[in-house]
Amino acid sequence: MRKNARRSILAGFVASATAALTFLGTTPAQAALPTPVSAATARSYLASLTVATEHSRTGYSRDLFPHWITISGACNTRETVLKRDGSGVVTDSSCAATSGSWYSPYDGATWSAASDVDIDHLIPLAEAWDSGAWNWTTSKRQALANDLTRPQLLAVTDNVNQSKGDQDPGTWWPSRTAYKCTYARAWVQVKHYYGLSVDSAEKNSLSSVLNGC
Repeated sequence: MRKNARRSILAGFVASATAALTFLGTTPAQAALPTPVSAATARSYLASLTVATEHSRTGYSRDLFPHWITISGACNTRETVLKRDGSGVVTDSSCAATSGSWYSPYDGATWSAASDVDIDHLIPLAEAWDSGAWNWTTSKRQALANDLTRPQLLAVTDNVNQSKGDQDPGTWWPSRTAYKCTYARAWVQVKHYYGLSVDSAEKNSLSSVLNGC
């Protein structure tokens, strides 16, 4: 068989495989999780954040932070993060994940069912409210709640996300010690980008971790 013919057959096979993967809802190269800023940059950002007592929770509702919004086609933000953070993720025609695996960096667990995974808002929506979002427009709240550009959304073990709730680093850290530096860098980056404040206990805890990164 001539080289050109072999190349043509191989190209056809690759094209067919790529098309099949796309049809099944997975792609050869999925979007990467945003990498947080460096520890040095995070320390600089933290020093610039306003330190303030948290605002009253009165008037807060998750509905004031519209999510999950449509990102592409039938896929909303949750489904987009599941595909981004998972391995071998296959989706159906409605973009729901039907198979795949997800590694949770908070606790080191791996899951094979999307129902065992939550999409964590790194800066919880209630925490954002307390830190300045109470005074935002709805469009800015929506941007935070669906931010795929900064490290604000992450697929993690569902009950770990639920135990975190609306806590900040003054009272909650991932149990996996190796991830604490990454978590602190991401937390400060998102707060800095959105101009959110920190309280004293939160800042002290973040400083302690970042100084050891």
